[in-house]
Amino acid sequence: MQLSAQLIKAARMHAEGELERAKTNIIVYMESATGIGEHSDIVEAIQKELDTMALANDRLEMLETHFNEYSGNRKG
Repeated sequence: MQLSAQLIKAARMHAEGELERAKTNIIVYMESATGIGEHSDIVEAIQKELDTMALANDRLEMLETHFNEYSGNRKG
């Protein structure tokens, strides 16, 4: 695997991990009040995680749109 493909793979995996972490946190917030801990404003905590998910999703879209040629996953 070329270095450029490895770098794109690492960036994609990092964004996917961030997306899943934030999604899991939201599930915990919604299903278990004890998962909130120091977060007294549940809605604010969920919004923060949604922002994290949006950023990770944006990164995945940017990788797909602008760097797909380096990943070895060519479309078309």
